[in-house]
Amino acid sequence: MLKIAPLSREHDRAAFDCGVEELNAFLKATARQHGEKGLSRTFVLIESDRAGVILGFFTLALCEITAEHLPPSFTAMYPKHNLPAVRLARLAVSLRHQAKGYGTLLVAEAVHRTILIADQSGSIGLFVDAKNDRAGDFYKRYGFVSLAGQDNTLFLPLKTLRAAIKSR
Repeated sequence: MLKIAPLSREHDRAAFDCGVEELNAFLKATARQHGEKGLSRTFVLIESDRAGVILGFFTLALCEITAEHLPPSFTAMYPKHNLPAVRLARLAVSLRHQAKGYGTLLVAEAVHRTILIADQSGSIGLFVDAKNDRAGDFYKRYGFVSLAGQDNTLFLPLKTLRAAIKSR
């Protein structure tokens, strides 16, 4: 049975390999320390009977954005500065477990947690910096839209997040 849990010492970070050295290095050397310092939170996808093996992970962090960076249809809806949001800072699935729908499962969990954050403290939505065009296309399948002049920075508005959860 699959489970998503906060990253802890019991998870085998050293064995994780998603094929992207930057993401591997973050999980292995930085993710837990960032969690302890309150900078971000990393969650891992595991199987209940092999809880130490990381199938995939995602990291969430809080951020602020100015309205001028939003797509034009959202600019008029908000004040100009200090708009609270959540950033999907990283997401990866191990090479051995890719093409099984685990990326979709991780995005769905990030959306769920973003709604919880918005309900408790406020947020206009979820942002992600796609590492390349392939990653950008992956996020666009879920309704993320590019920011003006920043093709690889994508935004999923809170209204869209809530609609996605209701349709499940």
